[in-house]
Amino acid sequence: MSENNSQSGSVQNPRVTWEGCSVLLDINDGDRLVFARLSAASTLKIGNKSFPLQPLIGCPFGSLFQVENGDNGPYLSRFIPSIEGNNIQEKGDFQSQEISKDNRALVDNNKAQSLTGEDIDTMRRQGATGDEIVDALIANSATFENKTLFSQEKYRLKKQKKYAPKVLLRRPFARSICEAYFKKYPARIGFLRVDTLSLLLSMANVSANSDVLVVDMVGGLLTGAMAERLGGTSYVCSTYLGSTPYPMDVVRIFNFSDEVCKRIVRSPLTELSLSQTGSSEQINQQEDVLNMECLLNHQMPSSVSMEGISPPCENDISDLIPETTVSLVNKKGNSTKAGNKAPQQAIDSWKKNGFSSLIIAAPDLDTWDLIKDLLPLLSNSAPFAIYHQYLQPLATCMHNLQLEKMAIGLQISEPWLREYQVLPSRTHPCMQMNAFGGYILSGTKISSS
Repeated sequence: MSENNSQSGSVQNPRVTWEGCSVLLDINDGDRLVFARLSAASTLKIGNKSFPLQPLIGCPFGSLFQVENGDNGPYLSRFIPSIEGNNIQEKGDFQSQEISKDNRALVDNNKAQSLTGEDIDTMRRQGATGDEIVDALIANSATFENKTLFSQEKYRLKKQKKYAPKVLLRRPFARSICEAYFKKYPARIGFLRVDTLSLLLSMANVSANSDVLVVDMVGGLLTGAMAERLGGTSYVCSTYLGSTPYPMDVVRIFNFSDEVCKRIVRSPLTELSLSQTGSSEQINQQEDVLNMECLLNHQMPSSVSMEGISPPCENDISDLIPETTVSLVNKKGNSTKAGNKAPQQAIDSWKKNGFSSLIIAAPDLDTWDLIKDLLPLLSNSAPFAIYHQYLQPLATCMHNLQLEKMAIGLQISEPWLREYQVLPSRTHPCMQMNAFGGYILSGTKISSS
């Protein structure tokens, strides 16, 4: 079963989990986010207990699970919440209860709860569920009825997270992965916030059938987000300096199909450089001169290859790329791995036509030295976007680009995001927010001649 599922993403329903897929487990409504790969032996630890993830296989993304006690111990069971009573706005006596209740007279002296820890342990041994324990705590609370509806809901959620934790099965995609990493390991993705990531893709005009050049030093999050947006229609080429490519471990979490994975390629900057064969502008000028001479001599126009002049061909090299690219699936039927070496035909096409956009997220490299080498690889009027955690490297790069007259429309943007809590009479910005989202330098490449 798992072998068939891993062979091809096209026959697998992306809305339903399968054995071997990556999932994002949201425990207690964002209190804890965990990435896991589903298998018969994988487990999830909540508190001091481990729960097998076997019940999650074959369930649709978005399913909710809760901890229940069984004959073999606690396990995760599918949970379907009831609509009735979940929304406190639907209660007709909301305003009257709010007027008559007040929390000012309540004193937190740990004497309001008559149910002891020994009583809760006894209930667990007798097979009581987490929801039954929460109901018992509410029934034995001396101050619960005197609290406002918001305080009651807050108390209920607090006890539910402790005694009846719930797990939401989320599908890993660009937004959920970025939010999870930013919350737990922000340094691994260069403190790249989700709104900054979306702004990067928009400013670089990443869309279907776009050949995108990327310098990704944020764990592969940027590469995966671009491949997700392209949907396997074109290439995402991750370039690097030196002989060691940058890691892209995050790409494996996206559950990409083989068709998408083989469009995520790598190539060192030395192979993409135009210094060995001349710039793309020189090639185009040489081709125009040759075609003009052919027309004057009543001959068929010739085409120019990267090595020099070649006989006429039936199709342009850019039209041959999707058909002649060798599949990266081996004979044993294993899944294609993202990040293989770029095909030579694609590299030749990029040298001739240039990339359609460029995105850089390299906090450890000098931005100006990097853009000097990468900007000539773009086609004219191609957009680019550069992310950095700090402002000064981008300001220096912007000044040098203006002096060298290499780009137009230069601007530095600072993304701004504020999350609000929206409740009746309780609408306000969330108390704990991250106010910093880095900076983005964007612009459009122009011809140097």
